[in-house]
Amino acid sequence: MEKGIDAYIKEQFGMPDVDVRTYSPLTLAYIGDGVFDLVIRSLVVAGGNTRASALHRRTSQIVKARTQAQMIERLLPELTQEEEEIYRRGRNAKSPTMAKNATMSDYRKATGFEALVGWLYVRDEFPRVVELVRAGVRGLGLKL
Repeated sequence: MEKGIDAYIKEQFGMPDVDVRTYSPLTLAYIGDGVFDLVIRSLVVAGGNTRASALHRRTSQIVKARTQAQMIERLLPELTQEEEEIYRRGRNAKSPTMAKNATMSDYRKATGFEALVGWLYVRDEFPRVVELVRAGVRGLGLKL
């Protein structure tokens, strides 16, 4: 099997493998937030060269908590039982902060979604991350 992005980065920096089960849901959400942002930025940039401010505005509309909450609601029927459990753990995690301009419900759902993305990423299941993001973007009819 081909080495995933996370494994490649760890190898290049001499970092040890860590059992993903030891990561808290908020740790998974932290890395998942960055991974989701990178996927969306890549899609937005692929849409054409333009001013950085326009790229940022478009990306921000997609990576905000409300959009992530809508995305995970559409994706729930497509998740495996294990993925749904990771989502629930992330959604139910008690975060000390909350996103600006988001309801508590949307923020929790977005945190669950990010935890799922992070979990898939650290397990080197990046193709599944892309599959879910693609389904979510299409399901919401987002224009990138």
